[in-house]
Amino acid sequence: MQYKIIPVTPFQQNCTVFWCDETKQAAVVDPGGDVEQITTFIDGQGLTLEKVLLTHAHIDHAGATKALATHYRVKVEGPHQEDKFWIDLIPMQKERFGFAHAEAFDTDRWLNQGDTVSFGNIELEVYFCPGHTPGHVVFFHRESKLAQVGDVLFRGSIGRTDFPKGDHATLISSIRDNLFPLGDDVRFIPGHGPMSTFGEERRTNPFVGDGVR
Repeated sequence: MQYKIIPVTPFQQNCTVFWCDETKQAAVVDPGGDVEQITTFIDGQGLTLEKVLLTHAHIDHAGATKALATHYRVKVEGPHQEDKFWIDLIPMQKERFGFAHAEAFDTDRWLNQGDTVSFGNIELEVYFCPGHTPGHVVFFHRESKLAQVGDVLFRGSIGRTDFPKGDHATLISSIRDNLFPLGDDVRFIPGHGPMSTFGEERRTNPFVGDGVR
């Protein structure tokens, strides 16, 4: 499996294109905006987009979902159903944050803990990790020990929990109980900023590290 991080929107959100080496079939995780940047990369690499995957439904992660899915005529999978209210609020988020082309959309499949999503010969495991939003999910490729964690965990930080239906204790539990057990050597792509590993965050993260109680 290969991947390319494409920072999009004024929030520099890490939209990620994953693709299968063998089939050139791809999935885009969290297309928040700047559709032309995403399509230019997909088409330039000769990839076939198979689906759009969402970790959660904040506008900087999901704003261009409808445009991209319509452009390629593909299905949308994710997030968990608890984030439906955020999808419904995209028109309001659009006005507040000035996202000119964001639209609400219908997901084709809500995701839950233990589900898998696939494209080409690649399979990603789904982990339900609420706290930042109530319906946040994480995607994990076990073979390459790579996770796309959205806004759950960052290098040296964690996701905000002051949005509607956010919860700090739930977020901490999601990280410690659902992500860290995957292994210290797991690299992760956060929703914003540089990559890190679960081991590094266990050692040094001031919010959720092993020394924090």
